[in-house]
Amino acid sequence: MGELWPTTLSSPLPSGALLTLRALHHRDRREWEALRADNDAWLRPWEATAPQGGGSQLGFRQLVRYLDREGRHGRLQPFAVDVDGRLVGQMHLFGIAWGSMRSAAAGYWVAQSVAGQGITPLALAMATDFAMNGLGLHRVEVNIRPDNAPSLRVVEKLGFRDEGVRTRYLHINGAWHDHRTFALTAEDLAGSTLVQRLEHTRHESGGRHTDAGPRSGG
Repeated sequence: MGELWPTTLSSPLPSGALLTLRALHHRDRREWEALRADNDAWLRPWEATAPQGGGSQLGFRQLVRYLDREGRHGRLQPFAVDVDGRLVGQMHLFGIAWGSMRSAAAGYWVAQSVAGQGITPLALAMATDFAMNGLGLHRVEVNIRPDNAPSLRVVEKLGFRDEGVRTRYLHINGAWHDHRTFALTAEDLAGSTLVQRLEHTRHESGGRHTDAGPRSGG
């Protein structure tokens, strides 16, 4: 796995700006901390929490080291999301299972200031393509609260299959919440990529796009 992490993925947005998925670096500290602080109220209702409280939060340098270690060992693919060099969120492939399962889940958050610009659908498409074509995974899933309508529209646009509700699946903002599970397998993308599918959808809709809510996937 070391040869695949860290990796950098790039693709243009409909606006012409360049969307990049890359590793989070120590030099991102001020920008990342400012972004999280500015978006605290926007993200808090969707943040995963510890059911019994407590737990220590990693400092930024510890966080970067942890993410890089998990990436190198193939347990996580922890991308920072930036647009034209500006940090705007994160997109993670987590819970990676190898062996006979070869699957992962995708989770992400974006800043409120960039919501609605098509960033999340493209970032999710790029991460899913990398999971299947780069890592050789067979399945990627996204777990979304039923009340997160923008994220539901994103997975619908990308063609993720609705696999039903997981009751009280994740502890979010102090309570257990149901989540809908959406998934794609490699067979669903045979002969194409999810980025290509997204571009085709944009052309059919006349360039209109719908972005996700602040956070999805736990």
